[in-house]
Amino acid sequence: MLAADFLHLDRDIDMINRSEADWLHCDVMDGSFVPNISFGFPVLEAVAKACNKPLDVHYMIDSPERYIRQTAKLGAMMMNVHYEACVHLHRTVQEIHDAGMKAAVTLNPSTPVSMLEDILGDIDMVLLMSVNPGFGGQKFIENTIAKTQRLRRMIAERGLQTLIEVDGGVQGQTAPRLVAAGVDVLVSGSYVFGAPDPLKVISELRSL
Repeated sequence: MLAADFLHLDRDIDMINRSEADWLHCDVMDGSFVPNISFGFPVLEAVAKACNKPLDVHYMIDSPERYIRQTAKLGAMMMNVHYEACVHLHRTVQEIHDAGMKAAVTLNPSTPVSMLEDILGDIDMVLLMSVNPGFGGQKFIENTIAKTQRLRRMIAERGLQTLIEVDGGVQGQTAPRLVAAGVDVLVSGSYVFGAPDPLKVISELRSL
């Protein structure tokens, strides 16, 4: 949603509703954990009312555990928190589940997947950032492919059903490589909203 036209957000949400997209990914930024500010609960509440797709709310903020109840009240399907932002990650994951949501943990590009060894079995999804969080339209970090493969092996070795999501620089060239590496969920912003025919682009990504 970060790449949508905020002056005409209703139009872009309607496009998402008509598309083959499975979820709507919402990037919440606080200007502290990342060097940018995006939107807060007034916008999220409006989007939740208008969007027919499940919401994957990605908090790029300090202390995201403060907003678990508010996020659940929105009706969010997934609450996504950064490993680097949570001192008591296991407790946060438990509280997200107790609030009735699925729990995802995000890793910055420089954070190895090995850091999730003791939490992997407790979470529903891992989001690998393939750009440095904070801004849309960045260049894809190539190491994400190998990182995805390492995470996929970790999940398979334990017989888990944990999903792998990738966000950043996902477009026509990188998306097939990510799927081949083991990604389950692709997040694409600028590539979709900046396209002449966003519905076609979403359909093409969905078919991979």
